[in-house]
Amino acid sequence: MKNLLQKLRTGVDRFMQGRYGMDRLSSVLLWVSVALAVVAMFLPGFVGLVITLLAYLLMGTAVFRALSRSTYKRYLENRRFLQLLDQIKDREHRYYSCPKCRQSVRVPRGKGKIAITCPKCKEKFIKKT
Repeated sequence: MKNLLQKLRTGVDRFMQGRYGMDRLSSVLLWVSVALAVVAMFLPGFVGLVITLLAYLLMGTAVFRALSRSTYKRYLENRRFLQLLDQIKDREHRYYSCPKCRQSVRVPRGKGKIAITCPKCKEKFIKKT
């Protein structure tokens, strides 16, 4: 029995070589899909069906990301998700995009109207914080 489990483990390890695996975005997608599936159990008719299909779509996306061989693309997706999560959690700063180059610029909250200089292209623009 122990030999069989070892062979199974080796086979799974070999299959997952070169694949991206689970990351924070995939975990969030998986947990949201499970929550939607639980909610859909209590909703009757068409609404429950649509939410169930959405849950399956999110679950499939999480599995696709975990088994993907495009590791750089999945890394960039996860990185953008984590940056968005950090911006949502950050209560002390506001984030603006430079109107010229679209660079994200972080400024402190509660300072009124301020002139912001983009660190990348040196464009100046005025925003209210």
